[in-house]
Amino acid sequence: MRTFSTQCFPFAFFCGYLKIVIHKLLETRLQQAVLAVLPEANVANVLVRPCPDAQFGDYQSNALMSLAKERKMNPRQLAEQVKARLDVADLCESMEIAGAAFLNFRIKNSAIAEILEAAARGEHLFFQKTDQPRTVVVDFSSPNVAKPMHVGHIRSTILGDSIASVLRLLGHEVVTDNHIGDWGTQFGKLLIGWKHHLDREALKRDPIGEMERLYKLVNSASDADEKVLESARQELVKLQSGDEENLRIWREMIALSQHQFDEIYGRLGVKFDHALGESFYNPWLKEVVSELLEKGIARETQGAIGVFSEGSLAQKEDPFLTQREGEWQDNPCLIQKSDGAANYATTDLATLRYRLETWHPQEIVYVTDGRQQLHFRQLFATFRRWHPEVQMKLAHVWFGSILGEDGKPFKTRSGDTVKLAELLNEAEERALKVVSEKNPELSDAEKKEIARIVGIGSVKYADLQQNRQSDYIFSWDKMLSLQGNTAPYLLYAYTRVRSIFRKAGEQDASKLAQNVSLSHPDELALAKHLLSFGLVLEAAADEYRPNFLCTYLYDLSGHFARFYESCPVLKSEEPQRSSRLVLSDLTARVLKEGLQLLGIETAEQM
Repeated sequence: MRTFSTQCFPFAFFCGYLKIVIHKLLETRLQQAVLAVLPEANVANVLVRPCPDAQFGDYQSNALMSLAKERKMNPRQLAEQVKARLDVADLCESMEIAGAAFLNFRIKNSAIAEILEAAARGEHLFFQKTDQPRTVVVDFSSPNVAKPMHVGHIRSTILGDSIASVLRLLGHEVVTDNHIGDWGTQFGKLLIGWKHHLDREALKRDPIGEMERLYKLVNSASDADEKVLESARQELVKLQSGDEENLRIWREMIALSQHQFDEIYGRLGVKFDHALGESFYNPWLKEVVSELLEKGIARETQGAIGVFSEGSLAQKEDPFLTQREGEWQDNPCLIQKSDGAANYATTDLATLRYRLETWHPQEIVYVTDGRQQLHFRQLFATFRRWHPEVQMKLAHVWFGSILGEDGKPFKTRSGDTVKLAELLNEAEERALKVVSEKNPELSDAEKKEIARIVGIGSVKYADLQQNRQSDYIFSWDKMLSLQGNTAPYLLYAYTRVRSIFRKAGEQDASKLAQNVSLSHPDELALAKHLLSFGLVLEAAADEYRPNFLCTYLYDLSGHFARFYESCPVLKSEEPQRSSRLVLSDLTARVLKEGLQLLGIETAEQM
């Protein structure tokens, strides 16, 4: 994380900065105090973070421990020396040394109130856009042409969309790219099916279903008859060679599939800047293979071409080695098959180079399931050897599987893969039943709209609130519950706040922002939690973990519930009434912003 020096920025900058991220001002002053005691110290890791236990303070730093250890100093003595050079009296009620060298800071209520007042005036929402924006390409979703989008696509789609949203909010230039599977061996089988078994009426009714039927039919026939498999290979060669008939059919398959993609993404509220399929990169595949051969990065192996270990990494860390029967053996990354055809690795290398030359990113993020970890380790290692001069972060954001309540991969009762459209339909139907039971007085149109928001929001939130690297059990009852860490609970918390303002006559909180006062413990707890919104956003962006934001919003809802029970809002006397209305409004704004970053719409009532 970047550190700041008051020598580089005018005082006015810090006065404004204080209104947003008070911990960074504490951090800057602490770093200056450390340098006053240890002029040669590297203060990049001298950080201030929220205190994990509120009884010790609001913010804490443990950085002096490592600084003392490096210099074989008494950590307590170093802490005392730094404390003597550290002036935070304008911000803190107290600053204490705990244990050997922990520094604990307790913020003044007046400083917290000042930040809330600035937020209420619309000057910020507890986060600061980065002063070092970078261009980030986020690659996610990646469905296949001629196949139905299934439940497995939900994780990549909504996780990637949320990561992109958080990065954009923090001021980064984000390029989203849907790398669609529109090229490969399956099209040979699809072409056979299309030419010999196509039902045009079925194609009109359900194009994806008909193409799926054709693929399954020919795939089964290929398993039973080598002649069918060879015919499929020949059709694929004709397609890749530019045969006009096969290209026409292939383009029709893509167009029909795009209708499905557009419908699903429209329901999910997901948009892409680009949707460049695998076929887009075909013109550069031979060039990629030739360059890797010329540079000695790849070599021939049994008629194919692959990238092998160069021996520069420890064996356990080398993606081009694998252990078999107690011995380390070659595990090459193939970039050309023995029949001369390219594969995923070839296409992904060409894609990497295209993105580098076209968008000039400082970072590329791939959001896929965990089964592709080895592929991306090999891909990144190959690219680093191919272009060692490129300083660009490459991240594989992988995730686990969705399981049924039996702990096995989530399937339909018949054992088929759950189609995404059917999943979203069922989510809305189940939510409509709940809404109708809770609010029978609403019109049918209102019920359906709320059910849409709650149903789709519940599916998204149930996925995003998980540790992405863990498998999780899909449970309709849990995800649609109004209790616990669920979308309905958070959406209800938002509507509860908005109802206060309807009863208050929709007062403008920005006009009430002059005299915020915080005296009750639950007021303070809610206010302090609001202050940490920016920290959570930065952590979610840095670690590619929207579940950090989910946990924050759930805790925010809990803080508001306790505040609402113990601190009357509309029945309070002025100026307390206005102050509590400001707290309520800021809670609603942060809830709404946070849910939007998760791709979840809000409703004014439920």
